[in-house]
Parts: sequence; C-alpha cells; structure tokens
Amino acid sequence: MHPNISKIQQNIAPLRQQIINHKVYSAISDLEDLQIFMEHHIFAVWDFMSLLKALQINLTCTTLPWFPVGDAVTRQLINEIVAGEESDVDADGNIKSHFELYIDAMRQCGANVEPISNFLLSLQKGRDFEMAFELAQVPDEAKAFVNATFETINSGKTHLQAASFTFGREDLIPNMFFSMVNDLNSTQPEKVSIFKYYLERHIEVDGDHHSHLALAMTEKLCSENEDYWMEAEETTKIALQKRIDLWDAAYKAIESRKVLV
Repeated sequence: MHPNISKIQQNIAPLRQQIINHKVYSAISDLEDLQIFMEHHIFAVWDFMSLLKALQINLTCTTLPWFPVGDAVTRQLINEIVAGEESDVDADGNIKSHFELYIDAMRQCGANVEPISNFLLSLQKGRDFEMAFELAQVPDEAKAFVNATFETINSGKTHLQAASFTFGREDLIPNMFFSMVNDLNSTQPEKVSIFKYYLERHIEVDGDHHSHLALAMTEKLCSENEDYWMEAEETTKIALQKRIDLWDAAYKAIESRKVLV
C-alpha cells in the first residue's frame, strides 16, 4: 500500500471516529426513529451513485465512437464497482441498484420517500439543484451534503472524486446500529427486512471487495503527485464533516420528535 494512503487514513481517523461513535445511532430505538434516519440518509445514498458515475464517465469511454480511455486497470476497477452498485440483486433475486433497494426499504419501513422522489423528478425536468431542493423541501444538511459532493464531481478532478468515494464513503456504520436493526427486524420483519438486507448487502459488496478496489483506484490516480495527495485528504475531510453534519441533523430531528411525543 502507498504510504500516502496510510497517512490519509491516519489523518482522517478522528473524523471517522466521530461518525462511528455518533449519538444518532443510539437515539434510534423504534420504527419512527429509523424512518427519520433513512429520510436523511437517502440523499447520501443517491449522491454516492452520482459520484460513482462521475468516475466512470471520467475514467472509461462513455461516448461514441469508442476509444480505450486511461489506464486499463483503473477502467476495470471502476466498471466492476459500477456493476455491483448499479445492478445488484434484491432479496428476491430482482436486479436493483443499491439506491432502488434503499427506496424499497424506505417504503416498507413507512419512511417518507416524497422529498427524494420530488427532488429527482425536478432534476429530470431540467430544474437546477437549488430549485429542486426548494420544491422537494430537502433538509438543509442534506442539501449541504449533496452540494459538497457535486462540488467534487464538478471539479472534474478524478483524484478528488476517487478520494471522496474511497475515504469519505467507507463503511462507517457501528455494530450497535446492526443490532438495533436486527432487534426491530425480529419483532417487525414486515417493516425492516429489506433495510436489513440492504445493510448486509452493502457490507458484503462495498465493505470489503469494493473498498480494496477503490483504494487501488485512488492510489493509481494520485500516483506520485504530492499535491494530488494533499488535495485528496482535504476533500475527504470535507466529505466526512458533511456526513457528521447530516447525522447531527438526523439526531436533532429524532430527538425533537421524542420531545413532541
């Protein structure tokens, strides 16, 4: 492994710990809490797919006529990750992207899918992000999260896109969250079984194999350019801080519901 990979991992460790130890996880104790969490998290699931496709667009040939673009190993890495994320299978064996699987889980759980659905519908109709956020009444922190990701996407810098993808989206879900989901599933499987499957699939596909592929991709793109490595670390720190802010917002929404009750 490149020494700069280890250096970034070491320097972002405090932010990672803030996410892993975030109080939002212990605040989730019932189905309504989980719904609020999912209504925030879905925006991170969606823009993860956008970040992934940005990498595919920049690192492979997605226009006609076809030409071999970039490094063949990097092409193979990104295409394999795309296949796993965009064309996975649900519990019944149906082909689904991880985003669509998450939407299925939200619907089963009773979470509100209208904001994310309306947001995407507005974008498909050609509205800009600001207007789409407003029309869909997207939470402020989710807006900030998506905007930060798209700043990285729009930079056109593949080493930054790869770094955000690799270090900003690594598995950051603690065991207590799995335990809580398992507990809910044992009493209300008709509400939580798809989300449980999503988490298991996410860890199986993303947590191990894809993280190794992503590390290799980032190492290739940053290579021996020290400026690239420094920029990559900075972008990663921003991505992780935005995740903390998103979790803060979910926690606040969960706690305010309990106060109202």
